[in-house]
Amino acid sequence: MTQYYFDHAATTPMRQEVAAAMLAVMTGGPGNPSSMHRYGRSARGHMNRARDTIASFIGAKPTELLFTSGGTESDNLAIIGGARAMKAKGKNHIITSAAEHHAVLHTCQSLESEGFELTVLPVDSSGQLSVDVVRDAMTDRTGLVSVMYANNEVGTVQPIVEIGELVQQHGALVHVDAVQALGSIPIHVQSMPVDLMSFSAHKINGPQGVGALYIASGSSVIPIVHGGSQERKRRAGTENVAGVVGFAAAVEAAAKEMSSHADRMEQLRQHWISLMNTVTDSRIVLNGHKTERLAHIVNLSFLDIDTETMLMNLDMAGIAASGGSACTSGSLERSHVLMAMGVEQERLMTAVRFSFGMGNTLEELSEAAQLIETIVRRVRK
Repeated sequence: MTQYYFDHAATTPMRQEVAAAMLAVMTGGPGNPSSMHRYGRSARGHMNRARDTIASFIGAKPTELLFTSGGTESDNLAIIGGARAMKAKGKNHIITSAAEHHAVLHTCQSLESEGFELTVLPVDSSGQLSVDVVRDAMTDRTGLVSVMYANNEVGTVQPIVEIGELVQQHGALVHVDAVQALGSIPIHVQSMPVDLMSFSAHKINGPQGVGALYIASGSSVIPIVHGGSQERKRRAGTENVAGVVGFAAAVEAAAKEMSSHADRMEQLRQHWISLMNTVTDSRIVLNGHKTERLAHIVNLSFLDIDTETMLMNLDMAGIAASGGSACTSGSLERSHVLMAMGVEQERLMTAVRFSFGMGNTLEELSEAAQLIETIVRRVRK
């Protein structure tokens, strides 16, 4: 059976050149970047070159980039470390939005037990956060505002520059979860009003288990992992050298293809929406912002078919997609993002996220659409 992978927002297939770069490190001899001998110096050289590559891609200084185990750790370090640093300055108020990734929402909520005050702001029906809503929530105690760049479920892009300028004017830290945006939206952190920004390698055809956090020079972040003095004493633990090298290789490839990739994703997006309208007799609703959005994420509500039913049938047909949320104890958890957007119950209960990337073609989408047409007809009967 032919397999169709339309879940690139969850994780992406690794590029061959990324795997080759990692294999060269893993088979090139032992090396701890903290060791002083030649093996350690070699490992440290790999780390330095990778740091330079990724920092250049996002417009940061190499010293402002810290490597982590992935986007979740980067979010945790930014939020917990940043909030605690600001609390020491008398600012114990945190602001985020209801449509954030759970790595942000749950981390913010955990800090309430430490005496932090948390405000979770609503988003509009497109999933976008209003600058005016942020302004109204700001107080003289606000120390950290965390807003994602682009939503992982519906693709909506937030007005990061406007929000960042407002927050920094109030003397608070700005954290941006850019895990889903990296490689899809141009990012130049030094020209943006951002203090902290999170990234992950496996969203851009790199390895799982490695990420990065941008910490602007002068920004205060208290470490949350203690031990050695790695990463300029900001994140203890022996570095994942091969993973970091793979991350850099993925970034190099993404930089070369970014413009053509965006055009190709938009082409796939429009083709898929047209196909889905045809095979469902236009019984679909597109969720998210019409213009301010990522090209590769298409969140659709199949109005006659429950999400779980559709996902099971898609999987049996060889099509990998997502409900946009995690499965908990074997039952589908409805999208907290769509609930935050206030969509009606029918759209909430029938939403499926398709996300495209490397390897997907127009022909492949057309083949998959024929299978979905069969599913729709069978389930409706």
